[in-house]
Amino acid sequence: MEEESLTMTGDPERSRAADLSAALKGRKIEHVVVLGANGTMGYGSAALFTTAVPRVTLLARTGEKAEEGLAAAIKQVRSPTVASRTDLGDYDSDLERVVGEADLIFEALTEDMEIKRAIFDRVESARREDSIVATVTSGLSINSLCEGRSESFRKHFMGLHFFNPPNVIVGTELIAGNDTDPELLDFVEAFSVHHLGRVMVRTADTPAFAGNRVGFKVLNEAAQLAEQMSPTLVDRLVGPYTGRAMTPLATIDLVGWDIHRAIVDNVYQQAPDEVHETLKLPDYMAKLMEKGVMGNKTGGGFFKRDGDARFVLDPASGDYRPAGDIKLPDLGYIDEVAHLYSMGRYAEGMARFLAAEGDEAALARKVIAGYIAYAFERAGEVTETITGIDMIMGAGFNWAPPSVLVDTMGARAAVSMIEQAGLGVPKILQAAASNPSSEPFFQDPLVNIGKYFVAA
Repeated sequence: MEEESLTMTGDPERSRAADLSAALKGRKIEHVVVLGANGTMGYGSAALFTTAVPRVTLLARTGEKAEEGLAAAIKQVRSPTVASRTDLGDYDSDLERVVGEADLIFEALTEDMEIKRAIFDRVESARREDSIVATVTSGLSINSLCEGRSESFRKHFMGLHFFNPPNVIVGTELIAGNDTDPELLDFVEAFSVHHLGRVMVRTADTPAFAGNRVGFKVLNEAAQLAEQMSPTLVDRLVGPYTGRAMTPLATIDLVGWDIHRAIVDNVYQQAPDEVHETLKLPDYMAKLMEKGVMGNKTGGGFFKRDGDARFVLDPASGDYRPAGDIKLPDLGYIDEVAHLYSMGRYAEGMARFLAAEGDEAALARKVIAGYIAYAFERAGEVTETITGIDMIMGAGFNWAPPSVLVDTMGARAAVSMIEQAGLGVPKILQAAASNPSSEPFFQDPLVNIGKYFVAA
């Protein structure tokens, strides 16, 4: 793959998204059915659809669960439009009827292949021939989910992966199956951009797609490091100054340990790539999950609160210690980096990070080097170019896109950091480092990269 094909200039991903209005002609979405509407992604997606569609039906196992989903959706977006455009039902009484009326059936059940396939058995028998079926799976194979189904189902089936909460995070992945109608993909992308306000990234049907493939590699690496040192130290080392809005272990607690496990297990089993062991769920997490530890949804994960008191997990024992008892080493360089960021001196701040001495700073650089190297190696595999990965990491994770980090520190410095971390250097980065006149990788004039350099 030539160097020029991975820059923003002339990038097919950016060009495709430039003008999709023509794809909206001839089709409308006026009724959406959401399956799994009581889950966080289900009710969050339902709330989003009510901003653009006159009728949204929330289905769950029981009517009471559907009502819970509606209440959660209203609370999440604080809008009366949600209730006025929503009706409720349950699988046993209502699924076949409402699915037969829907323009879009949006599946948001738990991340389990067999559970999803079972609900699709019923959807396939009840849907109209022209209705769209979309799954919000965070990484299960689109082709496997529709394997053995009718031509009509496969033609109208795709992945539409929102990130939580979808009313706040606009990054969205669109994943085609082998038989998905290309014109239908264009329509869904155009509808999502124009009516739902999405930033759309098309990805290949690879394990965890693009955002989660790259992002959860970093998150799981942080979880592995937490076995060696305090979670507090891990989140300080891989904190906002490295280009992320939320620290990694706090992110795992937020998304839920069960969701984290489903994603990394899927990648570990299905994609034995160059960082395979980094995707292995730590044993201590598996043991604690057996005891009911799932993150914020169960009251605690790596961190938990009791009133105003904050506690930190000791992975070795499974016990919690007061956060105030955790003593950190001298990490003064982080404050220096943050101070430079606060003045808009991003390149200087990054240079200070690269020059910081000590084992802790070296460890932080290794994690960031891994993020950059892994992302660039996935370009051409999970998305057409690095642009797609940049877009979803920025708009889906609210992390500094890997290209932004490379451009800010300089390609030569990025390559040096990767080499010092003992990692393989992607060919495109090697080429950029050897060519002083190479164009920046990130060239989106609508994005102020300063938002990724958090001064905290």
